[in-house]
Amino acid sequence: MGGNEQRRPGTPQITVEFSPSKSVLRHAAAWTGLFAETFEITDHLPFEIAATSPFHLLIVNERAERVDGETFIEGLPKSRLRRLTGRLSLVPAGHRFSERQTPRVSARIIHLHIDPAGPLLEPELRFPEMELKPRLFFNDRDLWETAIKLKMQIDKPRPNIYAEALGAVLAYEVIRLNATKMEASHGGLAGWQQNRLVEYIDGHLDEEISLKDLANIANLSPYHFARAFKRSFGEPPHHYLNGRRIERAKALLEDPARSVTEIALVVGFADPVSFTAAFHRLVGTTPTKYRRSLR
Repeated sequence: MGGNEQRRPGTPQITVEFSPSKSVLRHAAAWTGLFAETFEITDHLPFEIAATSPFHLLIVNERAERVDGETFIEGLPKSRLRRLTGRLSLVPAGHRFSERQTPRVSARIIHLHIDPAGPLLEPELRFPEMELKPRLFFNDRDLWETAIKLKMQIDKPRPNIYAEALGAVLAYEVIRLNATKMEASHGGLAGWQQNRLVEYIDGHLDEEISLKDLANIANLSPYHFARAFKRSFGEPPHHYLNGRRIERAKALLEDPARSVTEIALVVGFADPVSFTAAFHRLVGTTPTKYRRSLR
């Protein structure tokens, strides 16, 4: 596997390759039907990652932002999205995944491999027979929270009944996600529309983005676009946009040299008052208090 790795005996060998391997710190754990691995990229040098797994792979970008690079999942267009923090990707079993990055920040990434033939779910659900659809850089709060809980179990002693229960929850969430994607294809946005919108929004957070602008990117009328967007993303466009702005603001607040006023403008708010109100509504605290909590 390479790198500064901490691995427990009995952990299965999953083909995830980093190049150069010396720049990554890896931690891993295996439970019934599930293999979890965390990666911390310790410098800002360019790196590449590639994986092909017999398991379904959920990629959790806990912190990732790149100056340049692209990500590829077999069956989807490549993405050059730069701000990846908070994004999830799903690579179905047997699909190729590759990524190259020149990182802007030290990255933290979680890989969760779910055995499609494992004992996580009841046989009557026929999980091994499901054809999961690949997804690239999406948001899902329930899936995210389950993944983070699993990450916290990696260094706990085994056996770990709680981790195995979380693994079952994760598998159920993936099934729910797959069903949501199939429903979205009937009245929702196509994959290319979603990818193009995500890249546009994340690349223009400091600008005023109107519903008409987004509808034009998707080649839809504003009315049909708003309905299709909510079906695909689970929330109206303006809620999603504010969420992305606040996530970007949280990353910028890690830099003490930036003032709250400057960050408000960088993420597209007209003034610090409206920024603080939106931040408090979504995070539950003010930007200043959030920054203090990072120390």
